[in-house]
Amino acid sequence: MTTLDTGPAAAPRVSFFNDPVIRGIIYQVVVAGLLIAFIVWIVGNTAANLAAQNKTTGFDFLWKTAGFDISFSLFPWSRASFYWEAFLVGITNTLLVAFIGIVLATMLGFTIGIARLSSNFIVSRLATVYVETIRNIPLLLQLFFWYFAVLKAMPSVRESILLPFDSFINQRGIFVPRPMPDEQFGFVWIGVALAILAIIALRFWAKKRLEATGRRFPVFLSSVALLIVLPGLVWFASGASVAFEPPVLERFNFKGGIQLPPEFVALLFGLSIYTASFIAETVRAGIQAVNKGQTEAAQSLGLKEGDRLRLVIVPQAMRVIIPPLTSQYLNLTKNSSLGAAIGYPELVNVFAGTALNQTGRAIECIALTMLVYLIFSLLTSVIMNWYNARVSLVER
Repeated sequence: MTTLDTGPAAAPRVSFFNDPVIRGIIYQVVVAGLLIAFIVWIVGNTAANLAAQNKTTGFDFLWKTAGFDISFSLFPWSRASFYWEAFLVGITNTLLVAFIGIVLATMLGFTIGIARLSSNFIVSRLATVYVETIRNIPLLLQLFFWYFAVLKAMPSVRESILLPFDSFINQRGIFVPRPMPDEQFGFVWIGVALAILAIIALRFWAKKRLEATGRRFPVFLSSVALLIVLPGLVWFASGASVAFEPPVLERFNFKGGIQLPPEFVALLFGLSIYTASFIAETVRAGIQAVNKGQTEAAQSLGLKEGDRLRLVIVPQAMRVIIPPLTSQYLNLTKNSSLGAAIGYPELVNVFAGTALNQTGRAIECIALTMLVYLIFSLLTSVIMNWYNARVSLVER
């Protein structure tokens, strides 16, 4: 008995609305349309409200005279300065406390994180107490503590506490000598730049030498020597000199030197100490994520404990540490806006606060402030992601 060959079976017809590709396109078009409609409604509603209140928009106010004082600025500032200069002062003050805070928090966090894993009972318990105490107290309260309970409780100007290197501390902050380099000192900075380039080249050479011969080169000690010897030789050859202007107590205040206001010191201490507690936990988790067999292998090679940590454990732990460490850097930068609570003239306080109140340009001031923090965060993420890619494992 024979059967008829009807050819390949026809594919079952799929309904138009049941096609996952078509359905996905429809969902995206609908969501995009709703988002555009929402933005149009917000813009139209805002424009109508501003027109009803006879308010204008634009960034022309940036070129108008600010007319207010700023207590701390890295640039010359007066009441005759413009609003764009106030914007610049806020940015630089934010960057200053964020950069120094990141450096201090990283150093302290790595130290505390490693100390938590110490075999010494007292060291590990003290590190644990630090982490569990600091990270569970709100940052704003810690800023109030450093500002009101510590710095504002210092003696008056005439009863200032003498610190090393002709420095003083009182209710008005910390006063340190001001370095005053001469014109020839620029050659020393060139020497420092050359030393840094030499250190980078030395690291590449030492890495290739290690891969080719298995012999280590003392990169750290050589880098320190380069950073000291090369600028030192340039210093002596150029005849450069640096004079220090110490702060001198007069009738009502110190004259000369550099004044670090209590608002800056309190914010820097609070951000560094608070963020370090989270970095310490990140470091501890990253080290514990490394297999114990790596430590045993390093021990079998005769490496000392410090070398095992520096050459074997930490390089592998960095692959786990970097992603959450990036988040802590971003948090520290954004948390610097809490400086407005203690009067530190950072971006939110100066521009989104005083400038906004005087100009009435809320949309422009808030938009520029948000844009600055967005750029800060994206740049930090790009740098940390680049470093994370360098230390990540490469599949063969």
